[in-house]
Amino acid sequence: MAERERLYYFDNLKVALTVLLIAHHVGQAYGPTGGTWPIQETARAALLGPFFTVNRSFFMSLFFLISGYFAARSFDAKPGWPFVKSRLLRLGIPLLVFSLLMIPLQIFVFSAPGSDGPGSAWPIDVGYMWYVEHLLLFSLGYALWRAALGRRAAPTVCASRPLRVWHVLVFSFILAPVLAVVRIPFPIDRWDYLLGFFRVAFADVPRDLAFFVLGIVAFRRNWLKTVTAKAGRNWLLVGVALAAFWYAYSMGLYRVFPLDGAAFDVVRVTWEALLCSSLCIGLIVLFRDRINVHGRLAVALGTSQYAAYIFHVPVILAFQFAILNVSLPPLAKFALVTLASVPATFAIANAVRRSLHL
Repeated sequence: MAERERLYYFDNLKVALTVLLIAHHVGQAYGPTGGTWPIQETARAALLGPFFTVNRSFFMSLFFLISGYFAARSFDAKPGWPFVKSRLLRLGIPLLVFSLLMIPLQIFVFSAPGSDGPGSAWPIDVGYMWYVEHLLLFSLGYALWRAALGRRAAPTVCASRPLRVWHVLVFSFILAPVLAVVRIPFPIDRWDYLLGFFRVAFADVPRDLAFFVLGIVAFRRNWLKTVTAKAGRNWLLVGVALAAFWYAYSMGLYRVFPLDGAAFDVVRVTWEALLCSSLCIGLIVLFRDRINVHGRLAVALGTSQYAAYIFHVPVILAFQFAILNVSLPPLAKFALVTLASVPATFAIANAVRRSLHL
């Protein structure tokens, strides 16, 4: 029964996160990003710098937390091979198709700048589909762990003490130094390829994996349903305050309180861990209590969210290319492309989903 019960607030939250993801990728062409993007504008909007930092510090980990929650929920309903098969079909097939499409693109389209010859098909650059790769690996790892536990694994949700403030603080203050240590050899925005196809940014793996595991624990202990509205509101306020602090610091407060070297790194990882924890709790409770709607449009968006993730980058690039030579400020282009890309992406995703009867 639990598997058939649809938690609409999670669908709505994933839709909101996908909209934020679209905006984040739109901004890659118009802001001071540390990553790479096919379309690069000369003019850059400094305001998008802290926008990138705040986003990357929590929203993918929130995706992983939700995925961990549903991995535990799904395994309880369909344990063993049925669970593994469902993950291979839902995650593995789109990943395989995307990888096969990328091979000719890498050879004939995305060759090295200034090179007259073809590019290289290896390693396979899965780009933004790294999330699907990691989610598939984490899910299969969870299945192996449950198989190793056998009957010792709890098959049902158990009542436990509610989530406390000290739980969140201890988790965050353990995560922060782990991130700091990992980022010494693996700085942010460095991507490596394992086995030639597994795209990984080790700087973010501890955070994303920790929140996937936290989602499993949250399901087992029924935390996401028992966190009070007051606690959720307080954590959301903490997260918003931390985000506002980073905007203020990046846009001028750093002149008053300059930090560099080890001091900056300590503040950065501590801020990131607390921001991620507080926003994850606060946003889940907000959507649980206030945005648990399931009208026709909300259901269509929710069921199309995964397809929207898969198709959003080509849609963005099409709109960015269309206004490449239009004379507008970078923030105006950012707003214009975002407003166009969000509905177009979900419309295409919904059409594909319905045509494939998914």
